[in-house]
Amino acid sequence: MPIRHHAPGRGRRLVAALTATAALAALSGCGAADMTRQSSPYAAARGAKTVTLSVQSWVGAQANTAVAAYLLEHELGYRVDTVQVDEVPAWDALSQGRVDAILEDWGHPEQEKRYVEDKKTVVPGGELGVTGHIGWFVPTYFAEAHPDVTDWRNLDKYAGELRTAESRGKGQLLDGSPSYVTNDKALVKNLDLDFEVVFAGSEAAQITQIKQFTKERKPFLTYWYQPQWLFERVPLTEVKLPAYEEGCDAEPSEVACGYPHTPLRKFLNTRFAREGGEAAAFLKEFRWTVEEQNEVALMIAEEKLPPQEAAKAWVERNEQVWKPWVA
Repeated sequence: MPIRHHAPGRGRRLVAALTATAALAALSGCGAADMTRQSSPYAAARGAKTVTLSVQSWVGAQANTAVAAYLLEHELGYRVDTVQVDEVPAWDALSQGRVDAILEDWGHPEQEKRYVEDKKTVVPGGELGVTGHIGWFVPTYFAEAHPDVTDWRNLDKYAGELRTAESRGKGQLLDGSPSYVTNDKALVKNLDLDFEVVFAGSEAAQITQIKQFTKERKPFLTYWYQPQWLFERVPLTEVKLPAYEEGCDAEPSEVACGYPHTPLRKFLNTRFAREGGEAAAFLKEFRWTVEEQNEVALMIAEEKLPPQEAAKAWVERNEQVWKPWVA
């Protein structure tokens, strides 16, 4: 999920019945704080077995944090706090030691240069093991009925069918949260498409809309991303945008290319990486697959399990996966 590079991204809140606030409060026995308003009392606490993890709003990131928090608490004996903060502010919090780690970053080169290269207050924590990709998608039933819709050059042909009350007489391109990494407004303008970007407001709201369209077998065009558990429930087909080339998204207002495939990475506060002992070593080793992340995400989003219970269920079934992380 969803990250924000120039303006997601994704970059990714729970489905309607499970609000992000409730989910985050359940991520650990210690509760969660909103980093936009306060600091965690546990971050960078010297001489104490405490860890503070940043958690983003999309469910895949919540799955990462839930499993990491559960293992830190139950296998390594740490007190874990989780804090919700948008992607770019999370880098500021990490640099200042208000959080110790970000477990799913979708690519923020400006922040990486500032904090990793220049200030040296943040260090890479290795890859998460999951590759992320943002794109435009239509429901597979619509793509099968109209195969040419999967080429962006033909989208205007279907603008009338994709029009909604919110799209101001144009076809609708449904986005999630405006805080996510998205080049969609620039893409619509620079590709001269007869579409309007409409923000649902959150991952949860976007999923609700997608599910409603699907139930009614209506056509829709949506910004979406992989990995994401919804693909297991709603078959979606990607629309081919102009090929991504290195640097084609360097100037936000001029973007006319698709999105890259991004190996998702972890980042740690520099002092925590140096002094964080078993916790820091564990977070560097934490690495799993798309399928493993989606297994936990599905339990949270579809089965409505609190994140801590979903993490417990996954940990109990997958000792062979996580045991090397805590060795």
